[in-house]
Amino acid sequence: MQQIDLNTLAQFVAVARHLNFRRAAAELAISPSTLSERIRELEARLGVRLLNRTTRSTSLTEEGERLLERTRDAIAVLDEAAASVTSGGNREVLTGRIRINGPAPAIELRLMPLVSSFLELHPGVRVEVVSEGDLVDVIGRGFDAGLRYDESLAQDMIAVRLGPDQRMIVAGAPDYLKRHGVPQHPDDLERHSCITHVFGGGNTLPWSFEKDGKAFERFPKGRLAVNSTIAALIPARAGHGLIYGFDDYLQPDLQAGTLVQVLDEWTPPFPGPSLYFTERRLMPPALRAFVDHVKTAAR
Repeated sequence: MQQIDLNTLAQFVAVARHLNFRRAAAELAISPSTLSERIRELEARLGVRLLNRTTRSTSLTEEGERLLERTRDAIAVLDEAAASVTSGGNREVLTGRIRINGPAPAIELRLMPLVSSFLELHPGVRVEVVSEGDLVDVIGRGFDAGLRYDESLAQDMIAVRLGPDQRMIVAGAPDYLKRHGVPQHPDDLERHSCITHVFGGGNTLPWSFEKDGKAFERFPKGRLAVNSTIAALIPARAGHGLIYGFDDYLQPDLQAGTLVQVLDEWTPPFPGPSLYFTERRLMPPALRAFVDHVKTAAR
């Protein structure tokens, strides 16, 4: 097999990260056709298919995922080494890019304050944060890390908590509760209008409850379904139904009296989200620094 230059591997990593030849080519400042030909040459040299390509989508093959995992970190480390030379060997100047994927609440309520304080410490680092409602293969999609709640992780994954416990609560406008009554038990939600959370695929988020060590879920119904707690707050304040969301989102309204919490004893706190990433021998310096920052801030 002929020797493969690092530039070609970096081009493959860019395509794997974007899963889109046009976007990867724009990042690399070359034409999509040239980039496509380079990837075909790489596949020919390796003797395997790295990407499944159709007119509508691009995805990694199993061999492509394996190559991405083994080359991305090494390239990042080499980039950091080159950056240290151009910066005069100043070890205090950290550079690089970190890509993180996760659900909106985890990003907005836990991750972004940490990102903000990290960027103040390291102005040479670029952080890209992508919010998605459904769980994705972050490594296969070219992300450095992801955010999850209490889901199980693969054996080669490491998880770091992003902060204290969180809580989902139920609330309603004073006028709505005056007209329809205050629910005393989650089963009472059957007689109420509820503003539900719907995902892009059409499935609905269940409302989770727990008391005396027994946990259960309910799927309330209502005339309105949205995929954002921020959007649901508007009709909730107007008295169109009960809302179920993170305590952090609802606190300003609870303090202002525009919403009133109900079913308090049925919604205990639960562990907050974690930053997770694959175990690596060569972790990119920027990612390593951010993980250390999270560990320090979460103490």
